[in-house]
Amino acid sequence: MIRIPCPHCGPRDSAEFRHTGNPRPRPSVERVTPQDWRRYLYERDNVAGWVTETWYHSFGCRRFVTVSRNTVTNEVATDSADDGPPPPAAGRHRAGSASGSDS
Repeated sequence: MIRIPCPHCGPRDSAEFRHTGNPRPRPSVERVTPQDWRRYLYERDNVAGWVTETWYHSFGCRRFVTVSRNTVTNEVATDSADDGPPPPAAGRHRAGSASGSDS
């Protein structure tokens, strides 16, 4: 089990998060070639050791968390957090709510 240290909610199981990948710059739209764009979309480094990753806390505070993770041992250390507000509540459904029911 991987424990992700959420700076807003405390340590949580990785099942509460969605892995969004390693942060990397997007290619310039004016100068990108099809090969560069394909490489950006589909090719990833497969590093054995420490990597920086971004995780989205989908079952918690709904914020992005950046951590360092050792891909060999799955040891995790907090790097930073996006302190921006969580996404708007529109479209969220609460458990047990009767959304969509006319009765």
